Amino acid sequence: MQGWHAAFVSSRHFDAYMPSTACSIERPPMLRLALIFLLLAAPAAHATEAGWALLRDGGHVVLLRHAYANGTGDPATLDIEKCATQRNLSDRGKQQARKIGSLFAARAAPVERVLSSRYCRCLDTARIAFESEPEPFAPLDPPDADPAKRAAQLAAIVEKIRDYAGADNMILVTHLEDVEALTGISPREGEAVIVGAQDDGLRVMGRVTF
Repeated sequence: MQGWHAAFVSSRHFDAYMPSTACSIERPPMLRLALIFLLLAAPAAHATEAGWALLRDGGHVVLLRHAYANGTGDPATLDIEKCATQRNLSDRGKQQARKIGSLFAARAAPVERVLSSRYCRCLDTARIAFESEPEPFAPLDPPDADPAKRAAQLAAIVEKIRDYAGADNMILVTHLEDVEALTGISPREGEAVIVGAQDDGLRVMGRVTF
């Protein structure tokens, strides 16, 4: 741990070099916490940059979890045709969707096609981010509770990804449970997971957080 000791100077050394009237300074524990935070954040930032490098090349498929939404679960009275009966994007989520769109426009190849779950929080994420009407694609809805229907639903998503051969990028706006089932990854709200077809499933090629 020699590097840690080199990074921190004792308060006695600070007192020797600083006037007594100087403002108080952060003590080593606070500095240590700040450095730990930076060390933890660095891998995510590196992964995001690598993800953008892929998306600049085009021809990729992105599983995008919808932006921040209110609440933690849809009510029992949910009606797929009525947004008022569902969890919807929060103000923070709408801001995040705008950020997603602006960064895709600035840092990635054009978006050729946008498909979305039929749920309003996904449709609205797509509309705000990419300023166009997405194609509703029922398999991107939350996975069905029936195992056979669930398997067919996930297979339809994999087939859609496998069949994509565009030169630009395709976005699939969906839910946490779908991304987990397809990739084993638990993305944050608004996180993009870049995927490609592999054997009978998918492989994760990169990630971008917003």
